[in-house]
Amino acid sequence: MAKTTTQFVCTECGYASPKWLGRCPSCGKFNSMAEEAVAPAAPAKGTAARRSSRPVPLSQVQFEKYERVSSGIPELDVVLGGGIVRGSLVLIGGDPGIGKSTLLTQVAAHLAREHKVLYLSAEESCSQVKLRCERLHLSSDSLLLLNETCIDDAEEAFAEAEYVVIDSVQAVYTQSLSSAAGSVGQVRECASKLMRIAKSRGITFFIVGHVTKEGTLAGPKVLEHIMDTVLYFEGERTENFKILRAVKNRFGSVQEVGVFEMTDEGIFGVSDYSGLFLSDSRGEAAGAVVTPSETGNRCMMVEIQTLMAKTAYGLPRRMPLGVDFNKLVLLIAVLEKRCGIPLGTQDIYLNAMGGIRLNEPSVDLAICAALASAERMIPVDKYTAVFGEVGLTGEVRGVSYADKRVNECLKMGFRRVVLPEKNAKQCEKFAGKIELVPVRYVSQMVRALFPSRKPTAPVTDAD
Repeated sequence: MAKTTTQFVCTECGYASPKWLGRCPSCGKFNSMAEEAVAPAAPAKGTAARRSSRPVPLSQVQFEKYERVSSGIPELDVVLGGGIVRGSLVLIGGDPGIGKSTLLTQVAAHLAREHKVLYLSAEESCSQVKLRCERLHLSSDSLLLLNETCIDDAEEAFAEAEYVVIDSVQAVYTQSLSSAAGSVGQVRECASKLMRIAKSRGITFFIVGHVTKEGTLAGPKVLEHIMDTVLYFEGERTENFKILRAVKNRFGSVQEVGVFEMTDEGIFGVSDYSGLFLSDSRGEAAGAVVTPSETGNRCMMVEIQTLMAKTAYGLPRRMPLGVDFNKLVLLIAVLEKRCGIPLGTQDIYLNAMGGIRLNEPSVDLAICAALASAERMIPVDKYTAVFGEVGLTGEVRGVSYADKRVNECLKMGFRRVVLPEKNAKQCEKFAGKIELVPVRYVSQMVRALFPSRKPTAPVTDAD
């Protein structure tokens, strides 16, 4: 049997070296050399024994029905596309302490009632996993626990299970590489080995993945390419409500999201999410505006709150929570230049209620409305919602799913919606049920919400 050798490959440019180098000679990057296994060359076969693959017409390809099993959590089944597919690999990533292990422990306990389930804990001992099960009031004698970090030693135990939970892929290693667990090479080799086991034996793997400080999954990008389904947990660790988003799903839509609530007894799906991200005192204080946010396949009303205070130093502070920092700075510049609203001497604090992250561009106009309301100390009516994308010229651009957003505002009891002028025709069917205020520029939105005070600086003809 040929001996498996290793080499070091640069993760930036692909340069290969037989030994580790601190600096890549090709691209000049430091600490980019990762160890990889070099498979021995397969022996050559004779021409007579060689089998060539032939293409098959699309009309002759037979449909394969995938068997789905319920996870016991309806919200998770929705995100997965209707349930767990046998023989698939599901990767769940998220910040530390957000609830990845808790969610998979509940799923494993539910599946263990009728199936053989193995929970491989590489970061915790079996007693710690049992302690978590007792805290969550989960009891299943058929749930198998294994504390092992070597994936080669645990392979024999995989043969006895139908479902396997790996917690986590950065904590396990394979003996074919000498690098430490969690390195780029180890993560790639372990993920590839799990994929081969899953596809050849029909075992379903749930894999926990760590994230970097930038919020992306740690390890090589090939880790996400190998997986059938990639899920991300979003939300602040101090908040009870979390969002599980599918960013890749070979057996379903990536537009699905699930809302979960973290409690002392575990993490549970929230089917009625109306009003979760709204405060009871909205409309009473200045700086609060509600916007319909399209999160995956669901439209949720989210309240944006803003607080301003006179800066005590020369450089004002900008502290957003749930909104990108660069987006906030950009919208502040648009308000100052296009609407004449002075914000250069104010410390600005912005927060999206419930710990939700607003990444879509349709929240731009609502952020501008919240900033204008806080600066002018004029509250926005509690039954008014705002959405639209804002450009650098102050133009309000159209957004997708405008009719769905207005319909959600109507169901939640809102009476007025400020929306882009380009989406007005699409929402004409709601004109008799709710007041529609189409705007083309940000200054028009400011005049519509705060008619008692005009901008302090002259506006352009376009405004």
